[in-house]
Amino acid sequence: MRFTKMEGLGNDYVYINCLEETVEDPRALAIKVSDRHFGIGSDGLILIKPSSIADFTMDMYNADGSRSEMCGNGIRCVGKYVYDYGLTDKTEVSIETLAGIKYLKLIPENGKVKNVTVNMGAPILKPDQIPAIVPDGGQAVSVPIMVQGKEYRTTCVSMGNPHSVVFVESTDTFPLSEIGPFFENHEMFPNRVNAEFVQIIDRTHVKMRVWERGTGETLACGTGACATAVACILNGKTDDEITVSLLGGDLTIRWDRTENLVYMTGPATAVFDGELLI
Repeated sequence: MRFTKMEGLGNDYVYINCLEETVEDPRALAIKVSDRHFGIGSDGLILIKPSSIADFTMDMYNADGSRSEMCGNGIRCVGKYVYDYGLTDKTEVSIETLAGIKYLKLIPENGKVKNVTVNMGAPILKPDQIPAIVPDGGQAVSVPIMVQGKEYRTTCVSMGNPHSVVFVESTDTFPLSEIGPFFENHEMFPNRVNAEFVQIIDRTHVKMRVWERGTGETLACGTGACATAVACILNGKTDDEITVSLLGGDLTIRWDRTENLVYMTGPATAVFDGELLI
């Protein structure tokens, strides 16, 4: 089975072109390929499939085999794949996901896509749709959450998948590996959650680390960066367009509040092609 290893800011996935290949058990395959000692090594598996309502479908699985609705870094790489590998010659493509259809603007350089802008759609702020369980049922902005005997304040946003954004003094010193799992599995979040811990640098720049459900800490999370930007704006901490610095690099996020759409721009990179023996 042919595959391509790709990454967006170090958020790496194994991509399989299911217009040509057949994957019988994607959950088991995701666990196998993600293993960094006995597999290829990745944050999960992404299948590129045909779609009856968009140009292509992105089917995503986390490293533990669980299915995910969306991945911002992953979908940028899907855009690069379909263009670079000749599945389309269009620079504006639509991708069907479990979080709806996403629209991509591909930015080629010397015949290959280098950066991608993704219309990530409208942020979901109603707790029952995120889902997040909060006392009053209104927007979950700076609501208290008890984790390991300490009260934090979280702003909950869905970008097709659930996020809990918490502001901290320093992302460098925050004990993410200790605290992250307790956020992910907190009773506030019926479907588990991706947890972002954010340090404000100034009105146009923040730093972020992320604990992704089903995977753990990753170098970057595109939907998490989008949720972070929305949370920053809702809490009055930043302007409407910001740079989000992650461990793997920077993303530019803009929330157009007139259209109520979030736009993400960042790189996509192909690492290598290979053949998996299964």
